[in-house]
Amino acid sequence: MADMTSFREAVTAWATGSQSRYLARELASELAEELPVRTAVLVEGPSDVNAVNALAAHHGRDLAAEGICVLAMGGAMSVARYARFLGPPGLGLRLTGLCDEQEHEYYVRGWEQAGADQHDFFDCVADLEDELIRALGVELVKELIREEGDLRPLETFLRQPAQRTRTAQQQLRRFFGTKKGRKIHYGRVLVEALTPDRVPPPLAGLFTIL
Repeated sequence: MADMTSFREAVTAWATGSQSRYLARELASELAEELPVRTAVLVEGPSDVNAVNALAAHHGRDLAAEGICVLAMGGAMSVARYARFLGPPGLGLRLTGLCDEQEHEYYVRGWEQAGADQHDFFDCVADLEDELIRALGVELVKELIREEGDLRPLETFLRQPAQRTRTAQQQLRRFFGTKKGRKIHYGRVLVEALTPDRVPPPLAGLFTIL
């Protein structure tokens, strides 16, 4: 039975050329129609996918069931390719997404190359983890880390000389990237701790149009 995971895999194979691009495109097109898919949310990595889906679930929404595919591109430099394949020149889906502020111009050019009329994507100052840490506050994030059983690894990390010149927020952001899978895990943990008044502006903006 077709599902959003199958569609996401077909699009990734099409965009990366890991399989025959013609066959991957045909499969992605068939799945987009069958599911159906109406919107593609382009983000940089799997931790962003996890955070967006977790926020949706936190508010009782199933994005896949609504025809919304949240898709990790493996970096902002791939956005033009994904936007062309999924937007008006390709499958004709509505495009939106999240990007790091420093990658803004990649998204602008990607949207323009795809002929998308509006720049319906939202900038994070550093990245989504940075936005979530700022929204929750350093002390609450540390408490969540303790609840997840990672306080000792955090304390060991903070004793490293390289951390002495960083702010507490920068230290936490860096900590989430020090172990494979940690950013993905904490993307969900941090989002589930958000109250409605603490949702970071990029995420709040994204959900106003989804």
